[in-house]
Amino acid sequence: MLICQMTDLHVRPRGVACNRVSETNMLTERACRVVATFKPRPDVLLITGDLTECGMPAEYDNLADILKRTIPIPIYVIPGNHDRRDNLRGRLAHLPLVAADPDYVQYVIEEYPVRLVMLDTVVPGEAHGALSDAQLEWLDRTLGAQPSKPTLVAMHHPPFATGIPHMDGIALLQPERFRAVIARHLQVERIICGHHHRPIVGRCAHAIVSISPSVAHQVELSFDPADSGAFNFEPPAVQMHAWDAASGFVSHTVYTGDYQGPFPFLTEPDYPGTHSQP
Repeated sequence: MLICQMTDLHVRPRGVACNRVSETNMLTERACRVVATFKPRPDVLLITGDLTECGMPAEYDNLADILKRTIPIPIYVIPGNHDRRDNLRGRLAHLPLVAADPDYVQYVIEEYPVRLVMLDTVVPGEAHGALSDAQLEWLDRTLGAQPSKPTLVAMHHPPFATGIPHMDGIALLQPERFRAVIARHLQVERIICGHHHRPIVGRCAHAIVSISPSVAHQVELSFDPADSGAFNFEPPAVQMHAWDAASGFVSHTVYTGDYQGPFPFLTEPDYPGTHSQP
């Protein structure tokens, strides 16, 4: 199974840049075109939050148009702190399962070799994430229903400290509560997140946690507690999470920009390895 993850799109109304300089609409469409032409075609596209910059209807309408024109595979979304649940549910009601839960945009996708659990970590009006008691009970019950099926959990806010102080301050609050649930369910092989706009890998209990870069701008890497944060234009990317029974999950970062190449490997006569290898 091949799962494409896209995150932190920050789509704006048509013709409007994000933070005055980031052309997120163009960058999102460019990423969508890369996904649409990727071979082999991914089975699903998971968008892990911050679909829009402000959660406004015009932004969701613009995103819906981009996705309709470019993406030929099933699309599943969850919100991030830049989204508004009600507007997301109203304007993206055509996407599967966004209204499956009466209170949150969270649900389970059952029909693939990997079980996909889409988790809503948004706290309205706040930048950090959290999970209520009811959500943790739902997650525990949901995971317990299929204890032997390989499972991926998708969420916006990472459940571990990354070392980037200004981002860790707005990550998932009380991550130990989430960690305790995951620890009870060994079939959870991978947790995927967004929010930090960087490629980062960590752990939560026994599971590997991976954070995907944004398809738009990236957060500058700084471990300085005095740094209040900034963004730059390091290469935008999506991630491809390939799963099979023998290897489990193997993840690749797929950059969405235009780069020179491809160039063939032309082995030199003096190469000390075998000539069949790059």
